[in-house]
Amino acid sequence: MKAIVCEKFGHPSTLVYKDVESRQPKEKEVLVEIKACGVNFPDTLIVQGLYQFKPELPFTPGSDIAGVVKAVGEKIKHLKVGDAEISKKHCNFFVNNGKVKTQIKKN
Repeated sequence: MKAIVCEKFGHPSTLVYKDVESRQPKEKEVLVEIKACGVNFPDTLIVQGLYQFKPELPFTPGSDIAGVVKAVGEKIKHLKVGDAEISKKHCNFFVNNGKVKTQIKKN
């Protein structure tokens, strides 16, 4: 699968589009097929290492998404496949066969 990855902090032009390992959601994660997502000013600061927190490298930037649940981890009881989902938390975004997907950590 393909992803846009931040391998080092820097200008957004340094983000890398590359192949990444396909993943299934862990026990507290949800896999969502993205229908819409936002790129916000904080995202540009995060990839430059200028935001309040610095994610561990490498990471896939993004936080605001809307989409449809495609798979759920075994400890997720409040969502099921086919549910609509939105998130404003930090996510990991992936692109697979031209469709954007994300894994959202759920507590």
